[in-house]
Amino acid sequence: MPLLPAALISSMLYFQMVIMAGTVMLAYYFEYTDTFTVNVQGFFCHDSAYRKPYPGPEDSSAVPPVLLYSLAAGVPVLVIIVGETAVFCLQLATRDFENQEKTILTGDCCYINPLVRRTVRFLGIYTFGLFATDIFVNAGQVVTGNLAPHFLALCKPNYTALGCQQYTQFISGEEACTGNPDLIMRARKTFPSKEAALSVYAAMYLTMYITNTIKAKGTRLAKPVLCLGLMCLAFLTGLNRVAEYRNHWSDVIAGFLVGISIAVFLVVCVVNNFKGRQPENGHMHRDNVARMPMINIPRVESPLEKVASVQVIHTFLEQIHPIFLLVYSECTDNFSA
Repeated sequence: MPLLPAALISSMLYFQMVIMAGTVMLAYYFEYTDTFTVNVQGFFCHDSAYRKPYPGPEDSSAVPPVLLYSLAAGVPVLVIIVGETAVFCLQLATRDFENQEKTILTGDCCYINPLVRRTVRFLGIYTFGLFATDIFVNAGQVVTGNLAPHFLALCKPNYTALGCQQYTQFISGEEACTGNPDLIMRARKTFPSKEAALSVYAAMYLTMYITNTIKAKGTRLAKPVLCLGLMCLAFLTGLNRVAEYRNHWSDVIAGFLVGISIAVFLVVCVVNNFKGRQPENGHMHRDNVARMPMINIPRVESPLEKVASVQVIHTFLEQIHPIFLLVYSECTDNFSA
């Protein structure tokens, strides 16, 4: 394997750290600051789509944010660490050294253990995707400003002052609401659903990791059960958001699409389905075979093939005209003599 200079690897690591830091900072600004203004979307008087009862703060939900974020951050880390350790120990036990990865850190002396390298890479990509999902969701919520099903319960508009005499009258502007501004602002950020996106991203990433990494003989039934269980939990999280009137169906479906898309993209295009690097010896062997000069060996015709060909020629000439057969026989006799 060619040695990479220390300066090049240091530059690559620094570049990746800068990207990761920028992603975290952007997620922070979306989540905890007012840097990005939420679009103020209007509504119709007494609109039934937004007249659901207020379900209470997020902490009172059946799937509170603390539980969801803890599971999304902790379970994948635990599963990947345990999985990579088991795969590494299994390779050592079976002496499968050809499939082990050996990555040179510098051109001098330092090597990275394949267990550490794979674990850090997979967890780093997962963390990046987690923040990327949060950024995509927050950007969608800020741009659309879609209203929650319980928006009117928090907005508390004065229909008399607004002149709402018909249900088809459209009301726009922040001054139409008289409720708590913070709660109203949260009720304007529902599309897509963040809880649905984060839950399905974590479930899809873990599902693809388990499917592509764990290949033991006794896991044909255990892998589908575990993967379907993870996807079911993410699906139930989205259903809970709709059942508690915290999100619309469209919000949850959009969140599912965002989470699944980011997870599939990262797994397929970035970590190559969790496959390790192929041994350099295999590439060298294939290159040597491809560059090997071709040798043309003359074909030796057997006596049986000669007799068969002569008989075919005789039959063909006899069918055309006997004189051609006579000429051919004389020519072959002269050539043999």
